[in-house]
Amino acid sequence: MVKNKWQDNESIFESVLYELVYRSNLLGSDRSIANFGGGNTSAKTFIKDFKGDEIEVMWVKGSGSDLATMKAHNFTGLKMEDIRPLLERDEMTDEEMVEYLGHTMIDAKHPRSSIETLLHAFLPFKHVDHTHPDAIISIACADNGKDIAKELYGDRFVWVPYIRPGFSLSKMIAEGVQNNPQAELVIMEKHGLVTWGETSKESYEKTISIIQEAEDYIEEKAKNYTLFGGNKYEALPAEERKEVLSKVLPVVRGQVSQNNRMLATYDDSEAVLHFVNSKDAKELAGVGAACPDHLVHTKRVPLFVEWDPKSGDTDSLIEKVKSGIKSFEEEYNAYFNRNKTEGDNMAEPAPRVILIPGVGMINTGKDMKAAYVSRDLYHRAVAVMRGSSILGNFVSLNESESFAVEYWPLELYKLSLAPPEADFSRQVAFVTGGAGGIGTATSYRLVSDGAHVVIADINLEGAQELANEINSQYGPSRAAAVKMDVTKEEDVKDAIKQSVLTYGGIDILVNNAGLASSSPFEETTMDAWNLNINVLVTGYFLVAREVFKLMKDQETGGNMVFVGSKNSIYAGKNAAAYSTAKAAEVHLARTIAVDGGPLGIRVNSVLPDAVIRGSKIWDSKWKEERASSYGIGTDELEEHYRKRTILNVNILPEDIAETIAFLSSDKSSKTTGCMVTVDGGVSAAFTR
Repeated sequence: MVKNKWQDNESIFESVLYELVYRSNLLGSDRSIANFGGGNTSAKTFIKDFKGDEIEVMWVKGSGSDLATMKAHNFTGLKMEDIRPLLERDEMTDEEMVEYLGHTMIDAKHPRSSIETLLHAFLPFKHVDHTHPDAIISIACADNGKDIAKELYGDRFVWVPYIRPGFSLSKMIAEGVQNNPQAELVIMEKHGLVTWGETSKESYEKTISIIQEAEDYIEEKAKNYTLFGGNKYEALPAEERKEVLSKVLPVVRGQVSQNNRMLATYDDSEAVLHFVNSKDAKELAGVGAACPDHLVHTKRVPLFVEWDPKSGDTDSLIEKVKSGIKSFEEEYNAYFNRNKTEGDNMAEPAPRVILIPGVGMINTGKDMKAAYVSRDLYHRAVAVMRGSSILGNFVSLNESESFAVEYWPLELYKLSLAPPEADFSRQVAFVTGGAGGIGTATSYRLVSDGAHVVIADINLEGAQELANEINSQYGPSRAAAVKMDVTKEEDVKDAIKQSVLTYGGIDILVNNAGLASSSPFEETTMDAWNLNINVLVTGYFLVAREVFKLMKDQETGGNMVFVGSKNSIYAGKNAAAYSTAKAAEVHLARTIAVDGGPLGIRVNSVLPDAVIRGSKIWDSKWKEERASSYGIGTDELEEHYRKRTILNVNILPEDIAETIAFLSSDKSSKTTGCMVTVDGGVSAAFTR
């Protein structure tokens, strides 16, 4: 239930614009009021222009911003004296409207104004809010919605039949309000709500009170009502759902990534399970989107997978998912071809929302943010279908109306404002030893170029700290931490499973977990020998094997990079256990490259030497042992390694990360089974 969150605070009300920012953020903070990226707000006021003349300006939300997070710079200022004459026009195309409004801006640096700018400009109120509240859209998407609105609001509302936003809709709303002096709100059929006030606070509080009336009405009607026709299926227990999802998500991700890679997440919340397990779920899901703003992110309909969770047959579910996605894409192609006009380019045809009885909802997107938007918007759709079903029958845009919104240039423009994709966009990297020096540098390097990264380390606290730092810098959910001891098979399997449940799969494996020990050969103990072999050979094998199986299920290829050592090909003094393990490690990589080639899985190795700075290995006894073997002090070791290189340089974690990025990228797409040295040039370690 929505709540009034307004708090009077003079410090944030220094101007009409900043009060508008506050109001917008309040509305956007509740997704049952304003969808991600949806809705728009405005305020009219007077300011002095560059000449010192007082002019009336309307501040309105800029295209592509989100009410919950937008700031003052996300609003556009428009001169009202230039806009008001448009009310005298009978018609105006979208192209003419956009061009005209561009000339009315008080500052060319401002963003393009909202698609629905004229809706705000044509209403004779200082403050206007357009939102998409679940309760109001439930009325707007009920087949008897206008009658419900009449019963609820009497003569206080204006009902506007559905047409796509633009000049005509804006003028229709203005005329409807002008013809009804009692009007306090506008309900836009199959779309949303418009409210207003003489002050920002009044406009906000009117929006909240109107929604509360609708919510109270729906909840009263909901008493003793069987939602969605009652249960058809029962949800699997939580752990069973996770087990099923860990097997299904990589398949989903692979199937929807045949043209462009996608990430995948899941939702098995109570509300989602209640819907997908119901008798009416499939029929309701097939009606269409609950709001035009959903279409670009969720597509017109989801994929509903007919599966009886009681069977417990995950193999049959996987086959149903594969065939379902194939059918969905074929149907989407047909939908596009039936409705396309000249200049339309088909968007990715794969489903954004997949509903599975007993399991929940899977959401896909080009990154986790997009997948989460899809997820959150379908929560809104479920809420609307619930409300509309209680009131009457749920209805939606027809096919041609949906297409007109999904491929509307003004809607696609908002998507074009996203930053360009980078080398590792849409990819998930799994970095073992992720909290160490090379692991940290690699995680940052891959994330900076678009990747999502799983930081796997036996030191969970360090991995979580790094993930938090990355997320604070690059945005939520770009990094995740998992605890993993590479020598324990169950640990490895659990870590991979957690990664799948987080991002849907893995595209890049950086096998980097490490340790080192040094001793004269005759003093090398079995414990030291076994520890090196267990971590650097068995550990690398276990992780690579599990990721290999995952990549095979995804059917999208992948990249593995093993972090070896100069000692992989050079017999380091007093390092028999370490050197032998490192040699075995890079040969393991080459054998996997042979097996992975036909599947598009490339495997390469990078061979560093003496990466001392930032290294946890070099903070251990290894540093003392290596210095002792050369007969020097530990403080002389870094200089010793620099001087022995041909290039007279020290090797840093970032140097290794750069090579890992190269070997993981399309720049090395025809390279596999390769060893790349990053050691400054140690002639004794030249391959021969």
